[in-house]
Amino acid sequence: MNITQRRYSLLGDFDKVSTYLQDVYSLETLNSYLLQPFFEYAHTHPAFNHKLTHRFGLWEENNTIVGIACYEMDIGECFISTRKGYESLLSEMIKYSEKNISINKELSIWATDKEIDKKKMLHVMGYRMVHSEPVTIFSYSESFPEKTLPKGFSVSSLDYENDFMKINDCLWYGFNHGPEPDPDQDVDCRMLMQSGPNFRKDLTTIIKAPNGEYACFAGMWLDKINNYAYLEPLATVPEYRGLGLATVAVVEGMKKTKELGAEYCFGGVPDFYQHIGFKTIAHRELWKKEL
Repeated sequence: MNITQRRYSLLGDFDKVSTYLQDVYSLETLNSYLLQPFFEYAHTHPAFNHKLTHRFGLWEENNTIVGIACYEMDIGECFISTRKGYESLLSEMIKYSEKNISINKELSIWATDKEIDKKKMLHVMGYRMVHSEPVTIFSYSESFPEKTLPKGFSVSSLDYENDFMKINDCLWYGFNHGPEPDPDQDVDCRMLMQSGPNFRKDLTTIIKAPNGEYACFAGMWLDKINNYAYLEPLATVPEYRGLGLATVAVVEGMKKTKELGAEYCFGGVPDFYQHIGFKTIAHRELWKKEL
């Protein structure tokens, strides 16, 4: 092997890494849950630390990526992914991450319970598992749950209506960020979140309340290469919870992606997903080491 290592270029390497993540995707190992839509969504999230992406590491053979070490939002937590057959790079990649992606002499690395070789290497190098959470999917071979909206509520998508102020309010209150949003700062964040090359307005569902405000917001991404959908973000304003709005919004997005060829959709951790038919297929594990 003639493998070279270099740093990630935010503007120059995004597409190349996206292609790599689609190429190496496997429902079995899930790349430590480093999915292409996950990677892209993070890059457009207002909490993403764009200033330190040069700390990402890329390993290449003949100008083809064979491995990547990166964070989701910021340094301190790390994802390490290799092509099949390049697992011998794991030790080197972990050491690189300890030097470049750690913070306060600590580093946490994600793995799934199916990645046996990676978990063994983490254990040998002094890491211990500190957290585990389910990875859930909804198979489109199953019937979609049926839910009727309460009177006065309606379903729409961002290709029909795209009010950034209303989106900001919905996500602000829906994620319990605080008493009042700052419209001068946060509306720009919502514009940023729609800037990804694979963001689809037509797949993003909003539930409007009788007063015209956005009561629920459900973003949906599609990996056309591997035929799956990825749900992110999902939020319901507290005063409208318990009405079935999130179920309607999620099902709307899943139906659209099924028509486009998706075979299943990734969900989240809360009990809500299991309640509407998402099944646990693996567990994400966070392994931590004090350096």
